[in-house]
Amino acid sequence: MFTGIVEETGTIRSLSISGMSGQIEIAAKKVLQGTKIGDSIAVNGICLTVVSKTQDSFRADVMAETVRRSSLSSCGEGDAVNLERAMAADGRFGGHIVSGHIDSTGTILSLVREENAVWVKIRTPEELIPYIVSKGSIAIDGISLTVAAVDDTSFRVSVIPHTGEETTLLRKKAGDLVNLETDIVGKYVGRLLGLASKDQNTTGEKNTGLTMEFLAEHGF
Repeated sequence: MFTGIVEETGTIRSLSISGMSGQIEIAAKKVLQGTKIGDSIAVNGICLTVVSKTQDSFRADVMAETVRRSSLSSCGEGDAVNLERAMAADGRFGGHIVSGHIDSTGTILSLVREENAVWVKIRTPEELIPYIVSKGSIAIDGISLTVAAVDDTSFRVSVIPHTGEETTLLRKKAGDLVNLETDIVGKYVGRLLGLASKDQNTTGEKNTGLTMEFLAEHGF
């Protein structure tokens, strides 16, 4: 589990994808401290497993599902990425619950400065919109952010100077892809209410859903 509080930005040293899978090497410093083979590191919000490491880098395997779901295929050597180690049991919970499992990608529509902050508007796949709520949490490229506004096709966040300086988000431009992970609690509630899309319901079971009528009938 992660919190969406980025520890440092690293640099892609190499990215080799053959077909839909491959391996990535990332130059880093802070996230290597105490890290062992088999540990998890979130790379732009993607939970990856360390398979080898040196004094200044680590490697991770990338599977086809990761390539399909994320913006990784649009990245290249020299690109900066947000990095966070998995949360320690005695760590501070500074962000929100982030699983490192990307739901989909969004597209940056605009970046507009307002005094000391920057408004970032992101076009979002239709199936994710029900899980994005105003003042709720969302992870963008692994950054825990608060949703300021949402409509039928997009949402906006306001990025403070510290977040802009410590992450890659404000280095991007309109048209760039970002990884999105919606709130895990919202997804569970959505599943219970029958809002889960066909893509998310992978069991093949009929989704009977939970209705307001059912709740009223049972005293809720």
